[in-house]
Amino acid sequence: MLGTDAEVVTDLVESNFEQRRLIEKVLRLNKREKNVLQLRFGLFNGIKKTQKEIARKLGISRSYVSRIEKRALTKLTKEFKAEGY
Repeated sequence: MLGTDAEVVTDLVESNFEQRRLIEKVLRLNKREKNVLQLRFGLFNGIKKTQKEIARKLGISRSYVSRIEKRALTKLTKEFKAEGY
């Protein structure tokens, strides 16, 4: 990374660290919550899906996908707040 601004390098390292922390927390969720977040936000493959697409794939309603997503995000938020973020 010669010739790269030090601030850019710092930002990349920090971003990578934050991504790893998020993934660790996502992996602690129950199977359905983890699956919905992975599909919704493209966490491991970069391909994001709509709630409707996820509902169709999992054979559940879009509103149920929404509830699962909200519950999972609430859990993640609580974990990050507990760490002081």
